[in-house]
Amino acid sequence: MDKIAKVLVDLSLNKHFDYLVPPHLLQSVSIGSHVIVPFKSRSIEGFVVSFPASTFYRDKLKEIYSLCDKTPTIPENLIELGAWMASYYCCSKEHAIRSLLPGAVRSGRISKKSILYIYIIDTQKATEFLFHSKSKSEAQKEVIKTLLQRPDMPLSTLKKIAGVSDSAVTSLLKKNIIGKESRHVDRDPFMNEIILDSEAPTLTSEQTEAVRVITDMLDKKEKQTTALLFGVTGSGKTEVYLRAIDETLKKGKDSIVLVPEIALTPQTTERFRARFGDMVSVLHSALSDGERFDEWMKIYEDRVKIVVGARSALFAPFKNLGLIVVDEEHENSYKQDEAPRYHARDVAVMRAHREGAVAILGSATPSMESYYNAQSGKYKLLKLAKRIDSRVMPKVLTVDMRGDAGNGTNAMFSKELVEAVYHRLSKNEQTIIFLNRRGFATHMLCLSCGYSATCRNCSIDYTYHKSKDYLSCHMCGDIIEAHKNCPECKAPNIKYSGVGTEKIEAVAQKLFPHAKIARMDSDTMTHKGAYEKVLTDFRKGKIDILIGTQMLAKGLDFPNVTLVGIINADMGLHIPDFRASERTFQLLTQVAGRAGRGETPGEVFIQTYTPTHEAIQCAVNHDFERYYAYELPNREELDYPPKSHLAIIRFSSVSESALIELAERFCVRLEVLRNDKIRISPLAPSVMPKIKNKFRYSIVMRGNITYKHKSFIQDLIFKEFKSKEVSIVADIDALNLL
Repeated sequence: MDKIAKVLVDLSLNKHFDYLVPPHLLQSVSIGSHVIVPFKSRSIEGFVVSFPASTFYRDKLKEIYSLCDKTPTIPENLIELGAWMASYYCCSKEHAIRSLLPGAVRSGRISKKSILYIYIIDTQKATEFLFHSKSKSEAQKEVIKTLLQRPDMPLSTLKKIAGVSDSAVTSLLKKNIIGKESRHVDRDPFMNEIILDSEAPTLTSEQTEAVRVITDMLDKKEKQTTALLFGVTGSGKTEVYLRAIDETLKKGKDSIVLVPEIALTPQTTERFRARFGDMVSVLHSALSDGERFDEWMKIYEDRVKIVVGARSALFAPFKNLGLIVVDEEHENSYKQDEAPRYHARDVAVMRAHREGAVAILGSATPSMESYYNAQSGKYKLLKLAKRIDSRVMPKVLTVDMRGDAGNGTNAMFSKELVEAVYHRLSKNEQTIIFLNRRGFATHMLCLSCGYSATCRNCSIDYTYHKSKDYLSCHMCGDIIEAHKNCPECKAPNIKYSGVGTEKIEAVAQKLFPHAKIARMDSDTMTHKGAYEKVLTDFRKGKIDILIGTQMLAKGLDFPNVTLVGIINADMGLHIPDFRASERTFQLLTQVAGRAGRGETPGEVFIQTYTPTHEAIQCAVNHDFERYYAYELPNREELDYPPKSHLAIIRFSSVSESALIELAERFCVRLEVLRNDKIRISPLAPSVMPKIKNKFRYSIVMRGNITYKHKSFIQDLIFKEFKSKEVSIVADIDALNLL
């Protein structure tokens, strides 16, 4: 009987098509195979997702042409996970499947790197040539001498050591004294790194208990498969991860470790490689395509047991998964902002559940959703309430910037903060200055006519970057030359207001002229290795003051940092979004946690215009439980997560009229969901109503949004309202209303 393959073609059709598997491919085509198939009048690529028992169109089916030999098969467990993602996140199956393979692997353009090795075929023949041959070629003899000391080596290395050209090697090859062989070698992202083995420290009683419970979960002695590791900053969560991985290795299983920010990957990888050596692989966006291909293939070929990386490392092709760690699980960067709009934390929990593995979610400031699941018993709650080695939490002080304190230079550096920085400099201790906004100034205004420099593509102001003298839109990336005169009235009366990290750096250099200062934000971290260099220099004490954005808040551990200054701490508090308060609390607590992680106690200054706000007060006291108790009733009253689900239908188009016409009809079709007590907001412009020349509107849905509702929404998007003019996307479990 003919074998039928259901193929997901590489088009945004969200459809499968049935094909016959020809006899010569019966043994090689499997679920996950990347194949070439006929489609209308052309050949296209697709992935085999299942083998149905029957089809209505058996007599009309076309045959699969061939396999894409350069692309490995996607493991069946990942194909199934991709299908779940498409269903849960209301995206096309094509988009979900594509996310499972890195582009470097999926494209087929990258292959394994080969190097030509030279080796001695016959040692006796080689020595006879060296000592008894009448040949006068000293170059050939140097080749033999070099190879006798080391039996084989790359051709390039051989020529360098022996000091010879290609001709000497070619002559010996013709004489059949030496041979050549092309060998695959890995592109090594760890090249030139020296990693010293590390000994496991003695665990605290809290760490010991956490490891015991996780071990029981690995042994299936606990009913839960997910644990929330809620540990204050500096409490040793990473050591718990390391011990959990060690237990997983003892059971012969594999582990995935997710970190939220690329800046953390080198530091995290270093710790894991110091403990587990070459069993560790790394996957993140800073790798070259070749490096990413080789790292992925190491995992695929079962040559490593642990992978550390950012969001996409979740799809590492392990076939015997035992553990997934999601470090800093509260971070927004785990949510992808394009299809499939998945949240890596939640997909990690699902992947672990489906493959019989354990998921550990770690944070000092857990997301409301994860803590709610822990409180309700869905997750196992593990607490680390104390820092390791009896180190005290940093002392946190608020500086009220209202009134005179917020004028002039003090709007950036209060008197208290300046004095504290000088005190640390005198003791050779380090300082972190945090401001969650890059650039020099956030607004350009003409004082004569009131003209404001707004992005020509988006509905937001340009940001001024003084060092490069241009205005940049941080939404679409548009860049224009900075205005010397007003474009409207031609007056030179231009004022740049607002503060970014570039301006903080400029002021700091004037205030602390003898200090070594560096800045770490997306404007300065523009090339491969930039993160690692700055962090390495900071760790070695080559930098006294490190200024940066939120990438400094995520898990970095520098024992000599004893002071943290937070500029404009309430910047994100008043954004029109239901998570604004939560994000502010998390950010302040995380940044404050960078201080006092060594033997010297730390101090934190929070400069704020709203010192009495509950989010700031809770951050001052390192009190997550108090913040959770304050915020949960507000969320429940308005049907926002964690108790309810949030979905946003987003519409965008260059034609506002076409968008509104289609979106209003879409709203009418959604009305049926009100029967299931789902709150549906009226169609409204988004908080940022125009980005990249496209108008943006949205519909917000809150309540118990089930798979039935998502299936209905998916049909509306991909069938009933499919449009070339208006883009419609569903953002399931949206992180913000923006």
